[in-house]
Amino acid sequence: MEIKEAIKRAKKNDQKAFNFLLDLYWDDVYGFQLKRIQNENDAEDITIQTFSKAFDRIDTFDESYKFKTWLITISKNIHIDLLRKEEKSISKIISRDDDKAYRVLDESPSPEDKIITEQHLAKLLLDIKKLKPHYQKIINLRYFQELSYKEISMELGEPINNVKVKLLRAKKLLADIIKKQKRSST
Repeated sequence: MEIKEAIKRAKKNDQKAFNFLLDLYWDDVYGFQLKRIQNENDAEDITIQTFSKAFDRIDTFDESYKFKTWLITISKNIHIDLLRKEEKSISKIISRDDDKAYRVLDESPSPEDKIITEQHLAKLLLDIKKLKPHYQKIINLRYFQELSYKEISMELGEPINNVKVKLLRAKKLLADIIKKQKRSST
């Protein structure tokens, strides 16, 4: 899939296009933030918020600009906003109304979903333990406790968009762990 095609499909709520864009640009946005703030957890949180906001407003993206530049600008603005809020001693980011939150379609299993479901439960639990704790928690809430996005959002006290992006990222990381182990065992 090419970038322009992925953007057009994402504007039509195509889940695979969102996954493609997330995978393609995650390292760029995360690396940009890591250089700025030099804290892995904060850089990851801002990156998640960046994709959440970008996917929420993808219909406003002007295709005469580069998508990466647009993402980096969103990321930079989120960081600036966080700094301003810290200065004003506001501890939480106020999100937009959940009813207006962008709803990423999740109709068919992604390649990551297929790989994950092929694993034995005990082995899968060991692999999940290799993820960072916040990814472990979101996988547990979604797949073991079978909570909806809205329920997870309420449980974690985070906007639905952040939950969706974190879940996408957690599934990708888990699938990568499983793939690496399959390669090393053959």
